Amino acid sequence: MTDDDRPHRLSRPLYERELLRLQVELVKLQEWVRAERRRLVVVFEGRDAAGKGGAIQRVVQRLNPRVVRIAALPVPTERERTQWYFQRYVGQLPAAGEIVLFDRSWYNRAGVEHVMGFCTDEEYARFLRQCPVFERLLVEDGILLRKYWFSVSDTVQEQRFRDRLADPTRRWKLSAMDLESITRWEAYSRAKDEMFAHTDIPEAPWYVVESDDKRSARINMIAHLLSTVPYRDIPMPAIDLPPRPPSTGYQRPPRDRQTRVPDRAAELAR
Repeated sequence: MTDDDRPHRLSRPLYERELLRLQVELVKLQEWVRAERRRLVVVFEGRDAAGKGGAIQRVVQRLNPRVVRIAALPVPTERERTQWYFQRYVGQLPAAGEIVLFDRSWYNRAGVEHVMGFCTDEEYARFLRQCPVFERLLVEDGILLRKYWFSVSDTVQEQRFRDRLADPTRRWKLSAMDLESITRWEAYSRAKDEMFAHTDIPEAPWYVVESDDKRSARINMIAHLLSTVPYRDIPMPAIDLPPRPPSTGYQRPPRDRQTRVPDRAAELAR
């Protein structure tokens, strides 16, 4: 990547203003999906520490969890391992009026499972054959499918791993699998290239998000998503707060009869 290809670094005030503007548009998108009973699936993929989780958080931050759901599936159970590979993902797909964001998805087979040897060569080859068919079926059935690959450089990925090691609130994000990805960087690169060669199809293309700069990646990804969906502003019903009725004599019980949370904030303020 040349310097001209790198995303511009946004100042925090500019980033926060634009993020808020885009989140207002995401609310409009949400209401359009609900009103028009559409189904939207957004797939987030990329290397470990590429910034997928942070982007997902900014997408859902101001949205209705009854409409927008994150699908982050754990390791498959023994029973799920005997099912058709796509079966457990099908159960996560949206119904009418819903949006589902996949924090990693069926593409686990093309990435970590293939590189780490968690699937056979036959299973891997079958996935590459079936995945385009599967996604064409989703699109043919009316699902809006968007796929984003978050691309991060090796130096930035390593620095983010080091930051996680030093931060007790993010240490849990660093797993043995993450550490393995450092030593298998080229294997993951080849796996991604092979995945793109088979699954970057006209009906469901891959969109690459340069994510060395997290702020730019979030802005670029959300702006692009909004630009690809033909949503419109759905007028919200007018709401008037009713007047509070006069008191009928109710008296609240004394506070000392309740078990109250200690006022830690007051202690800090002193």
